Amino acid sequence: MYYNSWNPKEEEESDLLTLTGDEKQLVLHNDDHNTFDWVIRTLMEVCHHAPEQAEQCAFLVHHKGKCIVKHGPEPVIEKMHLTVVQRGLTATVQ
Repeated sequence: MYYNSWNPKEEEESDLLTLTGDEKQLVLHNDDHNTFDWVIRTLMEVCHHAPEQAEQCAFLVHHKGKCIVKHGPEPVIEKMHLTVVQRGLTATVQ
């Protein structure tokens, strides 16, 4: 017989975001001139988000003011940042 050994405490701890020294975060900021459709399309094309993920990030940016949309190696994040900014979005790298 199989017993589920799921432990919510372990899952919570494993979901914590830890960045190494070589990793950065791409943070998207709210603005008043880009449409939801454009933000979602950009997140899908540049950050390789699934449509649902891109939509959730767009809503978070709109309601919270900013959202971490991607994390990873610094060169990759810097390239994504440049592309996102060239498309007219406001973003920073942290």
